[in-house]
Amino acid sequence: MSVPNWIVSLQDAQAHLPDDANVFRAHYVIRHGTMRAGLYAPVKEDRQTPHTQDELYIVIAGTGEVINDGERRAFAPQDMIFVKAGAEHRFENFSDDFTTWVVFWGKPGGES
Repeated sequence: MSVPNWIVSLQDAQAHLPDDANVFRAHYVIRHGTMRAGLYAPVKEDRQTPHTQDELYIVIAGTGEVINDGERRAFAPQDMIFVKAGAEHRFENFSDDFTTWVVFWGKPGGES
């Protein structure tokens, strides 16, 4: 399977984010097999729920705290955050410029 967009700039991904702060502000820019990668930029509140796949966040901008499976930690630009499939997680107390790449992959239920 070929991946037509095998390189995507941050600016291109940002241009496709929904303008409405009341909707889920994510845009997936690359998909291949079980993997999808995109940009996530919540406004004021992160209302996501657990996902069926493992996921990886790579923080581009902003600071705040992430709760991952009951544990709270601070995050900053260039941090990488792993969340296993099914884990309760969310970002809290994040700055207005918070933006992160997010990658989902694998079978439902995650990999062991």
